[in-house]
Amino acid sequence: MNPKTLAITIGDPAGIGPEISIKAVNALAERLANGEFRLLLVGDAGTLQRAADQLGMACPPVIGRDQIADGPSAAIVATAALATPPDIGKVSAVCGQQAFEALQMAVDLTLAGTVAAVVTAPLNKEALHLAGHNYAGHTEMLAHFTGVRDSVMMLAHENFRVSHVTTHCALEDVPRKATAERIARVIDLTHQALKDLGIADPRIAVAALNPHAGEGGIFGRHDIDITAPLVEQYRERGLHLDGPIPGDTVFVKMRAGQYDAVIAMYHDQGHIPVKLLGFGVDTVTGEWTALSGVNVTLGLPIIRTSVDHGTAFDIAGTGKAQATSLLDAIDYALKLSDATTRDRVSAH
Repeated sequence: MNPKTLAITIGDPAGIGPEISIKAVNALAERLANGEFRLLLVGDAGTLQRAADQLGMACPPVIGRDQIADGPSAAIVATAALATPPDIGKVSAVCGQQAFEALQMAVDLTLAGTVAAVVTAPLNKEALHLAGHNYAGHTEMLAHFTGVRDSVMMLAHENFRVSHVTTHCALEDVPRKATAERIARVIDLTHQALKDLGIADPRIAVAALNPHAGEGGIFGRHDIDITAPLVEQYRERGLHLDGPIPGDTVFVKMRAGQYDAVIAMYHDQGHIPVKLLGFGVDTVTGEWTALSGVNVTLGLPIIRTSVDHGTAFDIAGTGKAQATSLLDAIDYALKLSDATTRDRVSAH
């Protein structure tokens, strides 16, 4: 059997994506040499070579799309070359276009079955919009590229996992968007993802939208009228589901090992606890010491994982960026592709 091949999009060329991509390939050199899997970096080849030269690390060779099947364990599949090197740390339409084209190429390769999954380094939303691609981010672009009506964002740090009912929308719009149908969709996809990760009987908690889960209606009725009846329906079907649980305690309970995942109602409710755990800071210098965590998009016809951080323009080109989150995302993609392979084998 051929080893799994993952496509890594390098994101915005002016950010830390090229640097962490090169660092990840070099950190995984032994596993790649052992044939455990293969990596394809998708993006501007010149940008990757410059990042490798600056870091004093090896840069994978460039191959054509027709060479992927028999190519080396790590290689670059190049997008259209940048006319000039990117202005590191600066927002530009040119770099936004590069990030768009790299993601589109990687999705095409995955849909064609050439690669097993897409792993994405960060892009910049402002640069994306300057290039004329008015998406809120990776998740929405992936839904468009794959023809999916909706998808679900799940963030993970080690055994701490959070799926989101809503993400990139105004807080005032959350109650309207957090319908019973949407919450059920998130529960279903999260439950399946946990099983794919090897958890036979997932334990899931649904976070409340309002403080104290509405406090008997004093602080709103969304949790009482929408979430609570839905949770009860799942419990009657035998799922280990609890909720609504107030947002100020539900993540502590997951940290204590009571749950395998939490369903968050909105962006910051879910992002803050994951990033608080996954991001390390030197309290003396104020600099980042760790950027750990994975963004997994559920509900797509392909596997996609991503880093759980942005382009970090402030440190781009300095060599300080850490590849921890990208390495975590690669491992998550491998686990999920293993589950997909098992499902295909059992189906036959």
